[in-house]
Amino acid sequence: MRHVLLATALITIPVTSLTAAPAAAQSPELEQACITVAKNFLLTPALKTGMVQSFPELDPPGARLTYSTRDKPEATDFTDQIECSFERATAPFGLTRFCVSDTCYSASEEKPEHRRRFEEMKALLARQK
Repeated sequence: MRHVLLATALITIPVTSLTAAPAAAQSPELEQACITVAKNFLLTPALKTGMVQSFPELDPPGARLTYSTRDKPEATDFTDQIECSFERATAPFGLTRFCVSDTCYSASEEKPEHRRRFEEMKALLARQK
């Protein structure tokens, strides 16, 4: 009888509850700011995002995401990543650093071109007030 009850319970549980779901968005605004950095850095108006996570409770607050610039990406196309760190978890966020794949950009980077790209992204975010 217990096996019948267990089987009945498993059949009636929605399939979505048995699959792993991505973490719920904790700060859509923080995530959108990082998406904006990605679009501006990559110079693309269309950016498809895969997994998006934000961490407004951490110091510094930040967000990270996987993305694809393909028109109709498959699940396996979301291999590129961007990670953003901010001064605050609320607008104006104040970009402090971002990393695309393994390359990071911030005001303290040694390479002048990396500092320049950081200043460009920071300026573009500031314009969107």
